[in-house]
Amino acid sequence: MAQQLIQDRSPAAYAGVESYARAHAKEDAGALAWLVAGYAHVLDRDYAKAIDPLNRAKPLAGDLGDYVAYYLGTSYLQTGHVPEALATLADFETVHPDSLLVRDAHVSYADALLLEGRAAEAAGLLEKDRLPVRSDVEFAVGRACAASGQSSKAAEAFGNVYYNMAVSTEADAALAEMKKLPGLPAATAAQRKSRADLLMKGRRYADAVDAYRDLLSVVSPADRPATELAMADALHRIGRDREAKAQLNALTGLSPEANAQRLYVVGQVDWTSNDNDAFYRSVDELRRTVPTSPWLELALLSAANLHLVHHEYDQALDAYREMQQRFPNGTRASYAHWKAAWLTLRQGRNDEAKKQFEEQIALYPSGAETPAALYWRARLAEEDNQPAMARAFYEKLSQRYLNYYYAELGRQRLKKLPADSASTERFPLLDRVPSVEGSGKVTLSDPPSDDLHLQKAELLGNGGLVDLAARELQAAASADSGNWVTAETAQLYIDTGHYDRAIEVMKRSTPNYFALDIPDLPRPYWEALFPKPYWSDLKRHATANGLDPYLVASLIRQESEFNPAAVSRANAVGLMQLLPRTGKLVAREVKLKRYSPNQLYTPEVNMQLGTRYFKGMVDKFGGSFEYALAAYNAGSDRVEEWLGQGKYRDPQEFVESIPFTETREYVQAILRNANVYKQLYGTP
Repeated sequence: MAQQLIQDRSPAAYAGVESYARAHAKEDAGALAWLVAGYAHVLDRDYAKAIDPLNRAKPLAGDLGDYVAYYLGTSYLQTGHVPEALATLADFETVHPDSLLVRDAHVSYADALLLEGRAAEAAGLLEKDRLPVRSDVEFAVGRACAASGQSSKAAEAFGNVYYNMAVSTEADAALAEMKKLPGLPAATAAQRKSRADLLMKGRRYADAVDAYRDLLSVVSPADRPATELAMADALHRIGRDREAKAQLNALTGLSPEANAQRLYVVGQVDWTSNDNDAFYRSVDELRRTVPTSPWLELALLSAANLHLVHHEYDQALDAYREMQQRFPNGTRASYAHWKAAWLTLRQGRNDEAKKQFEEQIALYPSGAETPAALYWRARLAEEDNQPAMARAFYEKLSQRYLNYYYAELGRQRLKKLPADSASTERFPLLDRVPSVEGSGKVTLSDPPSDDLHLQKAELLGNGGLVDLAARELQAAASADSGNWVTAETAQLYIDTGHYDRAIEVMKRSTPNYFALDIPDLPRPYWEALFPKPYWSDLKRHATANGLDPYLVASLIRQESEFNPAAVSRANAVGLMQLLPRTGKLVAREVKLKRYSPNQLYTPEVNMQLGTRYFKGMVDKFGGSFEYALAAYNAGSDRVEEWLGQGKYRDPQEFVESIPFTETREYVQAILRNANVYKQLYGTP
C-alpha cells in the first residue's frame, strides 16, 4: 500500500495507508504508515495535509524520528506556522546528530529564522554547511546574507548558484534575488561563459542559446568567434538549423581547430537536413584543411555510417578504413577497423578479411569487437578445413568471453568440429587477448549488525520510501569496508518492485559481468541482473505463443528492464514497449474485451499482447528469432530491405551486417541474455 501511495498518490491509496495506520495506532508499524502518508502529502506539496499524519507519527517514530521532525518542520514552515517550525527544528542536530537530514533541516530552520527577522542568526547557521557545495544551501545563504545587509556576500552566493550551478532548480530564483540587491556589479564574461557551457553540457540547449547570446554582449573580440560557434551548435541541437547554418557560414577568425568544429557542425546540419551532397562536401573540406583534427574523425564516422545505411558498401568501407588509418589510436578506431574488415568479408574477399580479422585482434585486443573477430576468423578457418585453428579460436572466445553473444555461438560450433581436431599447434596471436579485469570469485560480506543507518534503511524500505532507504544504505556502506551494499541496494529495489533500478545498480558495480562464470558472482548478483518478475503470466503467454519464456524475459529486460511504467521517446509503452496503435490491433486480434490503451501499463495485458505481436514477427520471418528481433526493434520493412542486400551464410552473418548499431546490439544482447537466463534457472 505504501509503494502504491508513493507511486500514484490517489485518494484510494491515501485511504488505504491511513486506515492501516489507525488500525495499528499503538505500534511502530502505525507510526511508519503515518510517516508515509505525511511524506506523500509533501511530495504533492500539500503541506497542510501533511501536518496531521506527521504529528501522529511522532510518538512512536523511533529511529525515524529525524524524518518525521524534518518533514513536519518543513510542512509547518510552508503553511506559515513559523513558531511551530522553529520549535520542531530548533534542536534537530542535537537530537539527531547522525541524521542525513541535518543540512536539509538547517535550510528549513534558516528559512523560518528569516521570517522571524533573525537573518544574521540564519546566515551564521548556514555558513558551516556550505561545503560540500549544494545549490539549495548556497541559495539559502544568499537569502540570509541579503536579509542581514551583507549584499556582497549575498551576491557571491546567488552568483555561485546562477553561474556555477546553472542546471539546478534554484538557478532562476537566484537570478531574481540577485536583481534585488543594491549596487550589483555586472556579471563577468567568465561567469556568463560558465553558465552557458554548463547549460550546453546539461543539454538545456534552448537556454544555452540565450546564455551565449548574453555572453556575446560582453565577450572580447578575440573570444567572439568561439562564442558564436557554440551558440550555432546549440541552435542546431534545438532544430533551428537555418539560423545555425547562417551563423556558421558567417563565422571568421577561428583557430584551425575551432574551424574544424565549425565544419563538423555544418556537416551535421546538412545531415539532419538530408542534404547528403552538402554533408560530403563538408567532410571533404575537413579532410583538406584539418587532416589531423578529431573533428574529421567524427565526420568520417558519420560519412561511413551514412554510406552504410544507403547500401553504398564500397564507399562505407573506404571511409571506415580511412578513419582507422588516420586515427589509429582514436576512440572509435577499433570499431572503424572492424567495420572495414567486416565489409571486406561481405564483399567475398575472404583472404583479405582473414588478415584484417587477425589484425583486429593484434591491434585492438581489448576492443569490444574482439569477440566478433575471434568468431569470424574461426568460421573462415572452418571453411578452409583448418579445424585445429578454428578450435583454438573458438576455445579462446569461449573461455575469455564466457557469456557474450559470440561465445555461445562459438561453443555451438565447437560441438560440430571433429573430435580429433585438437592440436598442439599454438597461435601466439591469441596470447594478445587480455584476461578479464577484476576476475575471480566474489564473496559477499555481511552487513554490520548494529549500524543505525542500516536499521533506518530497513524501516524506510518497509514503508516503500525507496529513495530514502537507498540513501541510508549508502551512508552505512561509507563507514564499513565490506562489499555488501550493492546486493542490499539491489534487494531493496527488488523487494519494492523496482527491478530496473536493481539491474542498473548491478550493471554499475560489475560492468564486466558477462565475462564472468556463473559461480564467480554471488547468486543475488545474477538474480538482480536477470530477474523473473511476473513469471507466471510471462511463462503462460510465452508458451501459448510457442516462445521460449527466457527469450521473452530477455526481450523485456532489453526493452524496459521490467519497468511496467516505461514509456519510450516514440511513446512505446510498458514491459514489452508496445505502441498504442499496435496494442489496439493485437487486442482486436486476440479478442481482448473492453481494451483501453492504459491497459498496456498492466504487466499481464502487456505481455499477452506483446508475446502475440512478437510471435507474428517470428512467423513472418520463417521462425528466425534473429530476423524477428531485428523487426521488433527496427520494423519489418527494414529487415526485408536488409535481407535483400545479398546472401548470408546464416542468420548470424545477417545480424552482424545490420547497419543500425542499436538494432544489431539489441538482437545480440537478447540472444545472449536468454542464454544466461537458461544457465541460471535451467530449462523452462
